[in-house]
Amino acid sequence: MNLIGDTFHNLIDGLIIGASYLVSVPVGIASTVAIVFHEIPQEIGDFGVLLKGGYSKTRALFLNFVTALTSVIGVVIALIFATKINGLVDFLIPFAAGSFIYIAGSDLIPELHKEDAHDERKALLQMIMFVLGIMIMCVLLLLE
Repeated sequence: MNLIGDTFHNLIDGLIIGASYLVSVPVGIASTVAIVFHEIPQEIGDFGVLLKGGYSKTRALFLNFVTALTSVIGVVIALIFATKINGLVDFLIPFAAGSFIYIAGSDLIPELHKEDAHDERKALLQMIMFVLGIMIMCVLLLLE
């Protein structure tokens, strides 16, 4: 189940990256950076799930790598079909934005509230990092 879910997840990430580059290079870079930073902990977690499921380290790494390659397939699909289907980018970009909002709303923000919610220094650091991330995305979009 983990491998199948991760395969579809990475394929969608690839579609998002491909569509983002069709809008502009800065938007593509911003999306790629966001997805990479999202994928690193995701893939580490998937690796742990595969190890817990009985796979050897080598097999788990290999399978994780193979599922990650589906993101490249997603990019290729987005680039090929965007030239053949009018309006595909107009669909994929809001889909990408919604995906990022969903990840933030369902994964990241609740996680921030779990640990030391009453520690003011940690809360301030989290807020600074959150605002810094928004500023980086805005700068990348303005460079367009």
